[in-house]
Amino acid sequence: MRESPEQAARRQAMACFARATEEELEHAIAMMAPVPNHEPVRGPESGIVMVRGRIGGGGAPFNLGEATISRATIRLDSGEIGFGQCLGLSRRKAELSALLDALAQTATHRTAIAQLVANLSADHSQSDATHARQTAATKVEFFTMVRGDD
Repeated sequence: MRESPEQAARRQAMACFARATEEELEHAIAMMAPVPNHEPVRGPESGIVMVRGRIGGGGAPFNLGEATISRATIRLDSGEIGFGQCLGLSRRKAELSALLDALAQTATHRTAIAQLVANLSADHSQSDATHARQTAATKVEFFTMVRGDD
């Protein structure tokens, strides 16, 4: 089953919120003022999930280890439900992510959230490129010298 453009945009937004810092999300919520009334449906809560991996991306799955996550679900008074989750123990970050997800579903905040996601994506891409350059600078090339027959 193929994902709709709306689902893809929501998935991208949720991924951006998960990568953002709590301060970035707090600032984004402050810029959305006034924030509509909302209530928690679930959480925020923290727990542990098992991370699975595959050798080479296609091998048999194996348990890599455990990771802590936080999640939250928010319902706006207008009925939209938002979900948020992130690695770590930041329940507030999960709650803010859920609130932004719910706001993205409203007509009044949709364009502002789309602009926020675009800005966060650009910041994350720039950060990833910087990290890749710093990592590449530490790369070590190993080679084997062949010795002649003695």
